[in-house]
Amino acid sequence: MVLFNVSRVETTPFDGQKPGTSGLRKKVKVFKQPNYLENFVQSTLNALTPQKVRVREQFVLLLPEEVASLDDHIASSPLGLYSSLNLSQIDEGATLVVSGDGRYFSKDAIQAISLTTVLYCMLDYELFVGYWFCARQPEDILCHFIIIKMAAGNGVRRVWVGQDGLLSTPAVSAVIRERVGVDVSQLVSGSRATGAFILTASHNPGGPNEDFGIKYNMENGGPAPEGITDKIYENTKTIKEYLTADVPDVDIAAIGVTSFGGPEGQFDVEVFDSASDYVKLMKSIFDFESIRKLLSSQKFTFCYDALHGVAGAYAKRIFVEELGAQESSLLNCVPKEDFGGGHPDPNLTYAKELVARMGLSKSNPEAEPPEFGAAADGDADRNMILGKRFFVTPSDSVAIIAANAAQAIPYFSAGLNGVARSMPTSAALDVVAKDLKLKFFEVPTGWKFFGNLMDAGLCSVCGEESFGTGSDHIREKDGIWAVLAWLSILAYKNKDNLGGGKLVTVEEIVRNHWATYGRHYYTRYDYENVDAGAAKELMAYLVKLQSSLAEVNEIVSGIRSDVSKVVHADEFEYKDPVDGSISKHQGIRYLFQDGSRLVFRLSGTGSEGATIRLYIEQYEKDSSKTGRDSQDALAPLVAVALGLSKMQEFTGRSAPTVIT
Repeated sequence: MVLFNVSRVETTPFDGQKPGTSGLRKKVKVFKQPNYLENFVQSTLNALTPQKVRVREQFVLLLPEEVASLDDHIASSPLGLYSSLNLSQIDEGATLVVSGDGRYFSKDAIQAISLTTVLYCMLDYELFVGYWFCARQPEDILCHFIIIKMAAGNGVRRVWVGQDGLLSTPAVSAVIRERVGVDVSQLVSGSRATGAFILTASHNPGGPNEDFGIKYNMENGGPAPEGITDKIYENTKTIKEYLTADVPDVDIAAIGVTSFGGPEGQFDVEVFDSASDYVKLMKSIFDFESIRKLLSSQKFTFCYDALHGVAGAYAKRIFVEELGAQESSLLNCVPKEDFGGGHPDPNLTYAKELVARMGLSKSNPEAEPPEFGAAADGDADRNMILGKRFFVTPSDSVAIIAANAAQAIPYFSAGLNGVARSMPTSAALDVVAKDLKLKFFEVPTGWKFFGNLMDAGLCSVCGEESFGTGSDHIREKDGIWAVLAWLSILAYKNKDNLGGGKLVTVEEIVRNHWATYGRHYYTRYDYENVDAGAAKELMAYLVKLQSSLAEVNEIVSGIRSDVSKVVHADEFEYKDPVDGSISKHQGIRYLFQDGSRLVFRLSGTGSEGATIRLYIEQYEKDSSKTGRDSQDALAPLVAVALGLSKMQEFTGRSAPTVIT
């Protein structure tokens, strides 16, 4: 057995390592500074309680029913299988997952994380390693070797590696929640993961001059709560050292276990199929046979765009191999570390090829678009849903899934426990919840807030306007889950139409929903990479303006006399009904008498500068007025929002970067 050694490295703090709603995101050049990433990882480990990192757990032996005792079982085992087993030493301990979206610098980052975590947690937990990457070059494989070396250095007993490093963020959450490591000839029930480092900047661009990120997820599979991220930040201010080690290379392309010897004992590296757990979970939620019938129908056409993100690998496994779709229906499904030079954000601006194929491009629309189209972001947690020449807003999408879940998705056949949305998301879900008499929650932006509700059994389906949709099957938003949910609804609505008759389309489902529940006209304006100081000044101005609604309404009427009065204005504050924690300054709201809303918020997902997001919403119950173009319907409110906020005066921008 090959032996390895461990060492400590002195370091000094870096400024600005405060995790946002989606972890720490910076430009690659920032992360490439010596010790920058190592400091953050060690600070995160130091923020966790001993129970999450060092304390070992008891094991469970699964004995055949006919065996009276453990001694009898050991004695009767063939070839003296357990003759030298010291049961007092068997201990699975805690489990840690390390994964990423494979963007540029992932290989270097995983190297750094592995070396740090291994030294910290000597023989105290399992580490799961997996990151999806694109170019199958020797240097890409080597990145996992370094992670393994860090794991060994920090004293991890066992490392789990996804075969070839392929993993999506939803799959990481599924592995944390579903995968159980098994040892000692499958007699010991292995531990579940207690957390995960996820290396991703999600929907942000990748490449040497683009973005990188890292966040920590807890044992429930969801993002760390503010209590943990606050501790991480405090630790980054005082860190003095991190840990590292050396371990020979392991073939992560071959499924199996490789063992080594270290200062604290044996160290194992287990390579496993990274897709199996996620695919198994999806098959337990949805009726794959009904979806297969839909996709195999000559009347139904389908298109899925992974934008060169990790979703490509899962798309082929699920849509082609499991559901029988044609491989030609997949676009940009080869993962690339720079996302093919594109921006892996599934919206109408950046998913240009899919938008054109679905007949929505103004310059080059497809003559005969598919019936259904969808796109994913870099790490496969976001989604965009399209029908033939028809865009489904994320806010409408989650509301429609919730309204149809019990009938169309077997997992929800007993009904929903409740639903939730982020505060900036339109109130379309609120109306469904009221009609179905479901518990409803409005939370700040950030998936961790949904996780608390789900863990308490209060929420089954949730969503964000930023193309994030999910359910309580994991604790991350899940892009492929959302696509399967829509395909399930289409399969249910068309169960009697596949042999003959006209198909019920995506557009018809949405318009029927509006006829039942009313329509929430909705748009979002993104101003990206704005000067951070100017963005803060704009937000401070809007807060100060809220002190006088009379002044606000005077400004509003001066811009557009046909816009309703503002009746309430505040900064959104949330008290978690589960743990009582309070989240302040979560967005500036102006609420109008007719139910319209303006919301201003600084996004926490950018890597430099600031992103100002402006959300504009107007509710229309009259079914005869729900068919207008969204931008036309919202034009008066848009004018009010831009004038009230003095957007151009503060930012110097005459137009937003992206309109959704």
